[in-house]
Amino acid sequence: MRKNLSRLLAVAVTAALAATPVAAVASPAAAAAPSAAAASDPFYTYDGSTPLASLAPGTVLKTRTLQYHLLGLPTPVQAIQLLYRTTDAQGRPAANVTTVVRSLTGDGGKAVSYQSFYDSLDPQDSPSRAVAGDLTLGGLLPNVEALFLVPLLAQGYNLVIPDTEGQTADFAAGPEYATNTLDSIRAATRSAATGMNGDTAFGLMGYSGGAIATDWAAALASGYAPDVNSKLVGFTEGGLLVDPAHNLKYVDGSLVWSGVIPMAVIGVSRSFGIDLKPYLSDYGLTVYQQLEHGSIVDALGRFPGLTWKKMAKPQYADPNSVPAFLAAVNRINLGSAPTPTVPGYIAQGNGGVLEGTFGNPAGVGTGDGVMVAGDVRALARQYCATGNGRIKFQQFDLLSHVGVPVVWAPQAIGWLGDRFAGRTAPSDCGHIPAGNSLAPEQPAPAS
Repeated sequence: MRKNLSRLLAVAVTAALAATPVAAVASPAAAAAPSAAAASDPFYTYDGSTPLASLAPGTVLKTRTLQYHLLGLPTPVQAIQLLYRTTDAQGRPAANVTTVVRSLTGDGGKAVSYQSFYDSLDPQDSPSRAVAGDLTLGGLLPNVEALFLVPLLAQGYNLVIPDTEGQTADFAAGPEYATNTLDSIRAATRSAATGMNGDTAFGLMGYSGGAIATDWAAALASGYAPDVNSKLVGFTEGGLLVDPAHNLKYVDGSLVWSGVIPMAVIGVSRSFGIDLKPYLSDYGLTVYQQLEHGSIVDALGRFPGLTWKKMAKPQYADPNSVPAFLAAVNRINLGSAPTPTVPGYIAQGNGGVLEGTFGNPAGVGTGDGVMVAGDVRALARQYCATGNGRIKFQQFDLLSHVGVPVVWAPQAIGWLGDRFAGRTAPSDCGHIPAGNSLAPEQPAPAS
C-alpha cells in the first residue's frame, strides 16, 4: 500500500512543480487583479462585537462548508473553512482562514497540517481562496498542490491547510507563518464541524514556503502553543529558508531565482511595518511596484541577473547598511529561534546549478537554486546539539529545488506514518556535515 501511494505522490509532485514554469510566462498583471467575488467575500472579515484582542488565539470566529474547488471547478469533496483569531508578525491580534478536509475514514484522531508553498504578495492567491473557487495566476500553485494531499487522505488523515501568510500576504515572515499555523490547528480542534478535538494528534508537513511555516511552527510551538505542541508527533520539510541574509547573497545575479530579492524586500517591509523604498534606486522602485502584489510565479525568471546592487541606491550597495532591513532579516533567521521539541525530518537539495544559480559566496556556499544547503545543515546540527536528537537529515547533491520533492515527499509521508504509529524516530545526529554560521548579521562597517 505504501509503495503505491509513494508512486502516486511522486507523480503528483512532478506534475505540481512542472506547472510552475508554465505559470511564470503568463501575464504578471493577472496575479495583481483579484476577482471581485474574492475581494468582496465577507467570510474573511471579522465583524463580531468582541474585540479580537479579547479573544484567545485559535478562537473560531466563523465557519462555512463548501465544495473543494480545483482550478475553479467544484469537486465532490467537501471542505470546512474557519475564520479564526491569530497573531501577526508584529504581535497584533489578527483574523485568518484555514481549510479542513475531513478524513475519508471518519477518524478524528490523526491529522496533518499541510503548509502550502503558494509564496505570494497577494492575499487572493491563498489556499483557502483557491479551495473556495477563486482562480488567480498565483493561485495556480495551491490548486495544483492539491495533488500532494491525495495520498494523505488515502491514508485516513484529516487535513488542515492554513493560509500561512495571513490576510495581508506577509511573505517570508516566519514567526507569523508559525502563529497562523499553530492557531489554525487550535481552531480546527475547537470546531464541532471538523470531527477533531484536543486529543487529535498532528504532524506538520511543508516544502519551500511551506517549510518556512512548518519549521517555525515546530520551533515556536512549545512557547506560543504548548497545548498544540503536546499533540505534535513530528515535522517534516524540504527546501528550507533558514537565514534570509544568506539567501539574498546566494541568489544575487541568478538566472531564475533572483526575483526573490524584491519579493523579500516587499515582504519584510509589509510584515514588520517598515518602509524600505527610500533605500531603493529608481530601477529598484520600478521592480518593487511591479511585484508589490505579485507571486512567485511572477518573479521566477522575470529578472535574470538581478542583484541587490541594482535594486539599491549606491550608498546602500551592502544590504547590511540598511538598519531596518538588517533588524528584520535577523528576526526571521531560524538560527535564532528555539529548538523544536518533537522529531523532525529535513531534506535539502544542493544542485542549484540546474536552475541557473551558480553562486558560491564566501560563508554561504551553494544550495538548491534558492535555499542554502549549508544553512540547512547548520540548523539540523544545531537542533541535535541543543537537545533534539531525533532529527533525520538528507542532502541531495544532484537535485535542485524543483527536483527534491519528488524524492522527499513520499518518504515524508512514510516518516509521518511511523511517528503516528509510535515508532522510534530515526536520527542522523552525529553524521550531518558541518554548515554555515547562523549568527545574526552585523551592520556594515562605516565607509
